[in-house]
Amino acid sequence: MTTVKDISEQGLLKVLHRFCPTEVVGDDAAIVPIQPHKSLVVTTDTLVDGVHFSDRTTSPEDVGWRSAAANLSDLAAMGAFPIGITIALGLTGDTPVTWVEKLYQGISECLQPYNTPIVGGDIVRSPIRTISITAFGQIEPSQTILRSNCQPQNAIVVTGVHGASKAGLELLLHPELGEFLTEAERSSLILDHQRPRPRLDLLTNLWNCLSLNSSNSVEKNQNSVLVGGMDSSDGLADAIVQMCQASQVGAKIDRNQIPIPSSLTKLVSPEQALKWALYGGEDFELVLCLPPICGQELVKKIGVGAAIVGTTTDDTDILLIDSQGIYPNEQLTLSQAFQHF
Repeated sequence: MTTVKDISEQGLLKVLHRFCPTEVVGDDAAIVPIQPHKSLVVTTDTLVDGVHFSDRTTSPEDVGWRSAAANLSDLAAMGAFPIGITIALGLTGDTPVTWVEKLYQGISECLQPYNTPIVGGDIVRSPIRTISITAFGQIEPSQTILRSNCQPQNAIVVTGVHGASKAGLELLLHPELGEFLTEAERSSLILDHQRPRPRLDLLTNLWNCLSLNSSNSVEKNQNSVLVGGMDSSDGLADAIVQMCQASQVGAKIDRNQIPIPSSLTKLVSPEQALKWALYGGEDFELVLCLPPICGQELVKKIGVGAAIVGTTTDDTDILLIDSQGIYPNEQLTLSQAFQHF
């Protein structure tokens, strides 16, 4: 008998996609048209005690923040703005009421900057604590970001540093690793793990850049500019590979252009820091494929941490290259990222 462990998370998703409309599934969230100029965007994420969080590394407030941030990040990856969330809790009978209150406090703190209400949910008894959030957003069809929108010769933009969340987790699990860090560096990395920021703040800048560059070119209509993208919650390499596969393009990623926190070189070797950046996950930045001039303008607007890390290509090879000629080319894969099964 074949088990989910035998086929992995990606294999199971392929099986389940058969039960869903092909035009809806396959991205960070589902898009449901509701009126001529607006679409509803829906996404669900589940966090499980012992898999995504633990009392050892995460306070209930931070569990709440991270659970909300994961959903808001998926909306941002689609180009959508949040309008509400529902929360389903699975709780053990001995869960302290104060733990649940603090969980909701963290959720509310994450939602507050975006004026996003909690509009419902469910509570059930469970042998393990679980938090499942469904987030609803809205979007104009012309401003939809899809994994399948990447075009050859697009710039591949990352909106912030990578590897910080993994470093923060390792510091929480092994505090002795941070002996050469300043207290500010240690706190910053831990905060990146416990309280990641969904990059909803970038959407207005993104569409302004595209509108400006479209109006200055022969393409006068912003609708003609396709934006490919997803978030990097499962790792930068995962995002790049999934986007390229969905768009049937290749990519060349320059290892020297990947933005990594400078403090990581005090924590681990440059090679390990690069591996954490590519495969560590939970950085919750956006990875976007844009026309080069738009990519340059967006990176300039975002500032520190944002970078163009590579270019999409006409073939299907997804390569990590070294512009300095020291390291050989490597094929980026999904196999080194976190696997649920």
